Amino acid sequence: MRPTTQIYSNYTPEDFAVWKTLFNRQMDILQYAVSSEYLTALAKVEFKPERIPDFKQLDNILQPATGWGMEVVPNICPQKEFFEFLSQKKSTATCWLRTMAQLDYLEEPDMFHDVFGHVPLLSNQAYCDFFRGISNIALEFIDNPKAIELLSRVYWFTIEFGMMREKNEVKIYGAGIISSHSETLHCLNKETRKLDYDVSTMLLTDYRTDILQDKYFVMDSFDQLYDSLPEIRNCLAKMVGSVSIV
Repeated sequence: MRPTTQIYSNYTPEDFAVWKTLFNRQMDILQYAVSSEYLTALAKVEFKPERIPDFKQLDNILQPATGWGMEVVPNICPQKEFFEFLSQKKSTATCWLRTMAQLDYLEEPDMFHDVFGHVPLLSNQAYCDFFRGISNIALEFIDNPKAIELLSRVYWFTIEFGMMREKNEVKIYGAGIISSHSETLHCLNKETRKLDYDVSTMLLTDYRTDILQDKYFVMDSFDQLYDSLPEIRNCLAKMVGSVSIV
């Protein structure tokens, strides 16, 4: 049974070793490949390799910065519940960590993905505004499975696997890349496709969750994402019911 409350005293020496190993391994490559927005955010939330983040302390940092907070969940939330939490400015996160034997592969997201990947950028207001905006669109269409399927592509290619231009270089900001050693190395390969951020193309582009990605969408800023919310909502409304897959 996965925990539904973070009890910090329950973390074991192996848990701390796993966090430290994953943190240091990722930062060895991320410091050169991740967006400056993420590095700034990482400093704000005060993540350290020696210490597993305490959700209460994170609330104390995030609330004054952007009004967001943490919501402990045992595993992946049902869609409606997930988007409802986001609309309330609550980031869902597990509080359990993989074992040392699972460092390189885990079927379900653990705390390293949920927290190291997602939480730092919750201190960035423009990112949070987009994150919440996506959730509000999702709740508007929550009873339409096709619409949610299409919107999940925007979420996948932005929040999870998004990339960003900085000083003529393509940098990482998506949590699914940031928390994965293999995905980080893979996405930097020049052979992977880097597509310009385009709402219509994204809504028509399918993805797989069980492989390294073969394409990534690259945007210019979090403000660009936020400004695209009306277009996402309008394109989605027009496309529901008649969709072609790229």
